[in-house]
Amino acid sequence: MRFALVLFIAGGLCLSSLDAVGKLLMSQTSLVMLIWARYLGQFLFSLPLAYWRAGPEFWKTSRPQLQLMRSILLLLTSVLFFAGLQFLPLAEASAISFTAPLWVALLSGPMLGERVAKSDAWVAALGFSGVLLIVRPGTDIFHYGALLIGSMAAFNAIYQLMTRQLTQDNPFTTFFYSGLVGVVVFSVWLGLTGFPAVSDPLTIGLLCAAGLLGGLGHLLFVLAFYRAPPASLTPFVYLQMIWAIGFGWLIFRQLPDGLALLGMLIIIGSGLWLILHRHRNPRAAP
Repeated sequence: MRFALVLFIAGGLCLSSLDAVGKLLMSQTSLVMLIWARYLGQFLFSLPLAYWRAGPEFWKTSRPQLQLMRSILLLLTSVLFFAGLQFLPLAEASAISFTAPLWVALLSGPMLGERVAKSDAWVAALGFSGVLLIVRPGTDIFHYGALLIGSMAAFNAIYQLMTRQLTQDNPFTTFFYSGLVGVVVFSVWLGLTGFPAVSDPLTIGLLCAAGLLGGLGHLLFVLAFYRAPPASLTPFVYLQMIWAIGFGWLIFRQLPDGLALLGMLIIIGSGLWLILHRHRNPRAAP
């Protein structure tokens, strides 16, 4: 369990680092190039690992259409997040993205047939009020990039719920398809539109880092969940907020103000309550 927790926290640190690298790259290359590099890294990590852990037929899946839909949703979340991240501070963008557990609580009823308690709905609503403290619609602080990341959180919740429906597949097979679909889609896109010329060593290094961090981060998550039940690890996902605040200050000299910090605490508290409450009180489909 302890080793699984170390893997999980290290994976979160990798993905927070990826967010910081992505924000740096937004001023130096295209969004599509960034996401292509990120999924290329995941694919290169997943291919040998899936072969090793799932055998020569690692590519076989019991639900190919669901694997495809899930992988496309993951691509969409990446596009929406990095598109919005161009316009928002790193910590605030990360906080909004962490409303995904709130959406999971609300969508698990219609998607999985689970009973959603009224208390869960109220806690989710409280969590969304934290978003309002961060983005503050109607003020000079508000930017429409927040809507992109808010949409990303909703799609991420659907992606997570689809993942629950793939329990019959080997997790390393699912990991492989996430990388495969991403690299194929964006390779075709760049093949049709043309790969942007990248000659600056810093940009090349950051693109390589994006691929490494994206692939390694998801690999560490898969390995962690392979060694410990998700219920014991998921609450620690909010440690990524600490990394996001730290990277935001170290790299971009941006710190959230008092209201934004309060909003983050509300989102984290609501998300933790929902995660812990739902694991203590699982709801079967009626």
